[in-house]
Amino acid sequence: MLHVQALSLAELRERSSEKWREYPADVLPLFVAETDFPLAPAITAALHRAVERGDTGYIASKTPLAEAFAGFARRRYDWAVDPARTRSTADVSMGIVEILRRVTQPGERVVVTPPVYPPFYDLVEEAGAEVMRVPLRDTGTGWELDLDGIRGAFDDGATAILLCNPHNPTGTVHDRDALAALAEIAAEYGAAVVSDEIHAPLAQPGTGFTPFLAASETAARVGYAVVSASKAFNLAGLKCALMVTADDDTSAVVRGLPVEVEWRTGQFGLLASVAAFAEESDAWLDGLLDSLDQNRVLLEDLLARHLPGARYRIPDAGYLAWIDLSALGWGDNPARRILRDAKVALHFGPAFGTEGAGHVRLNFGTSPEILTEAVERIAALVER
Repeated sequence: MLHVQALSLAELRERSSEKWREYPADVLPLFVAETDFPLAPAITAALHRAVERGDTGYIASKTPLAEAFAGFARRRYDWAVDPARTRSTADVSMGIVEILRRVTQPGERVVVTPPVYPPFYDLVEEAGAEVMRVPLRDTGTGWELDLDGIRGAFDDGATAILLCNPHNPTGTVHDRDALAALAEIAAEYGAAVVSDEIHAPLAQPGTGFTPFLAASETAARVGYAVVSASKAFNLAGLKCALMVTADDDTSAVVRGLPVEVEWRTGQFGLLASVAAFAEESDAWLDGLLDSLDQNRVLLEDLLARHLPGARYRIPDAGYLAWIDLSALGWGDNPARRILRDAKVALHFGPAFGTEGAGHVRLNFGTSPEILTEAVERIAALVER
C-alpha cells in the first residue's frame, strides 16, 4: 500500500493557511480541519498544468466533474450517481444554504444534531430558518441519531433536518438502517433531509459508509447530498463542492438554483477535484486512510498513558477526535487552558453545542511525532 506521510513541522510552518497562521510559532495547531499531508500526485500535476497554461478563468458550463464524482461514488461506495442530477458550487456550506433556502420558508425550523459542526447553526440562520436541536444519543459505546426526538421535532413543526454523515465531531458513520428510518420519518412529515457528506471519503474501510441518498428509495426521494473532495484531499481553499440529488422533484429544486451558485465554483477547485475523484488517486486515498488509522489508534494509546482521565472513542471516519476532558476539572472549555498553558490549539468543545462542555476536538491528521508532542504537552498540565 502507498504510504502517505505527513510533512515535517518545518515544512508545515511555511504554509500560509489558517491552520498555520492563526497562532504563534510556539503553538501546535490541531484545531481547524486541515491536514498536514502533501497533495495527491494527480492533484499536484493537474494544478501545475493549469498554472503553466494560465488556465485560471471561469469554470466552463460543461465540465468532467460530475462524471468524475459518479465514478468515485461507484468505486468507493457502490453508489450509482446520475451526473445529470448534480450541480457544483463553491463549498459544502454554500450548497447547504442554497438548498435550505428553497426547501424551507423564512422562520421555519431545521433540525440539527449536536454536538455538531459549529457553522451548522449559522448556516441555518443564513438560510432564513431557525435551529431546532435534537442531540445525538450517547449509547455508552458510541453515538446515534435520536430518531424519536427527530420525529418529535417534525411533529412540532420542523420542516427539514441538516444531517452530518459522517458526523463531525464524533466521527460517527450512521448506518443504513438508521438513515432509512430517518427517511421514512421525513417522508411522513413532508420534510427534507440535507446531508453534509464532506467527510465521506474518509470513512475507514469496514465501516460500511452509506450515502444518505443510497439508503433507500424513500431517502432518494426526500434527500439532498452535498459532497466535496476538500476534507480528504485538503482542498478547502480551492472552493468546489457538489449538490447531488436522486429524484425528479429534488433535482428540479437544484436545477432551479441561480446560475451564479454554480459559477462560484473555483476553477482550481474543479480541476483539483476531478483529479482527486479519478481512479489514479485511489491508492493515495487508501494510503491516507491507513495513516489516519494508525494515528487514531496512537491517540488512544497516548491518552491512556498520559491522560487517563480523558474519554475518547476511536472515530469511524475522518481525522477529528472528540475528547471528553471533564474529569480533569479544567472547566467547560478546557481548550482555553490548553492553548494558554500547553501551547496546543484545539477546537473549543462548547462551540459544537452545550453537549460539548468539558470537551475538545483534536485534529490527528498530522504526523505521529506532532500528535505525540501535543498530547505530552497537554499531559504536563496535569502535573503542574
